[in-house]
Amino acid sequence: MGRLFGTDGVRGVANADLTAEMALGLSVAAAHVLAEAGTFEGHRPRAVVGRDPRASGEFLEAAVVAGLASAGVDVLRVGVLPTPAVAYLTGELGADLGVMLSASHNAMPDNGIKFFARGGHKLADELEDRIESVYEEHRTGAPWDRPTGSGVGRVRDYEEGSDRYVAHLLGVLPHRLDGLKVVLDEAHGAAARVSPEAFQRAGAEVVTIGAEPDGLNINDGCGSTHLDKIKAAVVEHGADLGIAHDGDADRCLAVDHTGAEVDGDQILAVLALAMRERSVLRSDTVVATVMSNLGFKLAMEREGIRLVQTAVGDRYVLEEMKEHGFALGGEQSGHVIILDHATTGDGTLTGLLLAARVAQSGRTLADLAGVMKRLPQVLINVPDVDRTRVGTSAELSAAVSDAERELGETGRVLLRPSGTEPLVRVMVEAADIEQARSVAGRLADAVKSALG
Repeated sequence: MGRLFGTDGVRGVANADLTAEMALGLSVAAAHVLAEAGTFEGHRPRAVVGRDPRASGEFLEAAVVAGLASAGVDVLRVGVLPTPAVAYLTGELGADLGVMLSASHNAMPDNGIKFFARGGHKLADELEDRIESVYEEHRTGAPWDRPTGSGVGRVRDYEEGSDRYVAHLLGVLPHRLDGLKVVLDEAHGAAARVSPEAFQRAGAEVVTIGAEPDGLNINDGCGSTHLDKIKAAVVEHGADLGIAHDGDADRCLAVDHTGAEVDGDQILAVLALAMRERSVLRSDTVVATVMSNLGFKLAMEREGIRLVQTAVGDRYVLEEMKEHGFALGGEQSGHVIILDHATTGDGTLTGLLLAARVAQSGRTLADLAGVMKRLPQVLINVPDVDRTRVGTSAELSAAVSDAERELGETGRVLLRPSGTEPLVRVMVEAADIEQARSVAGRLADAVKSALG
């Protein structure tokens, strides 16, 4: 069996790849593994379980709750809430683990299971591997001690979860949003209720789109992966800015008053300067991945803010932040982590803080985001090549060196082998889009020649 856990939990087509039996079995295994790891500290364990509004989340939630309760875990069922809300409540309520059912920005037929450890933190790789191992042991018939009588877990709905999460968000906000008009695109997802409520209670005039989930329309032509609707809505309503979430609301992209996109790099730049001004940007450092636009790096250098870059994936950003105590990090895709107030990317929190900066500064988002200039970025996937030789091919190394000399300090080259497919991703940034395309095309040819 291949590894079930990917970079963000277990995902697949619901009821085909990700079945009720698998959800139940993984939940039992997670309860056993976390107990062995000492997470439960000698008391009856408790779990927080939430989901996004996908139709399949209903039966998968039932399976997860059944698995946990059968393993002796008490369950607080919080219903439809964003991933960061489930992580927050896991920590705030002193629960021993959290479970979120969502496939984030994926299309509706997919779903996923993500586990959080005590405190609302993502599981380390070794714990995920152990959960998989125990799951496979149980699946192939290994017996386990099943509690009976009063030993089985109890299940109750925790309806206060939404209010508690919104109160947390408002308590973090450094400035009210009075006078701002904000368009929110909720992707018909998990934040459809809590995000508008938080913005309204913070003082903003709110226009919502994509806020009528029916279980089938999540991410369907809306949200952070489809910005055309929110761009049009911001201009139509004369709004100050727009905020777009994905299905589980752990990411945030923005739109300024002209309808122009403000991506994750620009959001990080705006928040970094705001946090430094408030003396909460520890070590004057921000963490981002190697895929961040070169314009972001140049802007941070110009502003005297140190940039630490990691491998692609918000989990690597988070690991770097936790290891060194940094306060701000994220990805171009809109996963932004404010570690003092969240253990994972939180799209609603990010949007609130971005809007608060607009309100506090009296400047437009377009002006604030202008602190960095995005350099044109060209990405080409080169299939059917030996990705394992990217770092050892002398021919390819020479081609990269030639490209870097041509680009100089105004551009860069990045070759990324896929983790799962026989392809290499060629990314080139340059001050001129035609130069970026030309260099990327030549490098793609070099990859085919050297690794094909």
